[in-house]
Amino acid sequence: MLKGIDPILNADVLYALRAMGHGDDLIIADTNFPSDSVARQTTLGKVLRIDRPAAEVARAVLSVYPIDTFVDDAAARMEVVDEPDTLLPVIQEMQAEVDAVGGPTLLGVERFAFYERAKQAYAVIQTGERRFYGCFALRKGVVPPEED
Repeated sequence: MLKGIDPILNADVLYALRAMGHGDDLIIADTNFPSDSVARQTTLGKVLRIDRPAAEVARAVLSVYPIDTFVDDAAARMEVVDEPDTLLPVIQEMQAEVDAVGGPTLLGVERFAFYERAKQAYAVIQTGERRFYGCFALRKGVVPPEED
């Protein structure tokens, strides 16, 4: 247990978040996402797990992880098949967590395009989220220097 760090952030996740650099993508995926096979193609090369709902995982991650402010696609969601504008409750909950840290609106990404983005990510966290379309990409931003 560490002070000031959400206890659901396990050592493997903290290592990955710390190792990532500006512009690296993190995937937060639901239980149905092919996390293991996709994660084998990522920079980290293995799947990470936090068995909690996606929005709870995002809240913990975003407590230590800055979202990129230099690009338009820094926060993305998998689109509902044949309903790209549908915002299911799991998506709305994730948007609320991104909003809470001043992040952008989640960009919709077609399902197979999302899989391709995920393969290029630094890491994949598979969550305990059982609702469909609980799959998100967050691009890491920068931590500015402290002011003198």
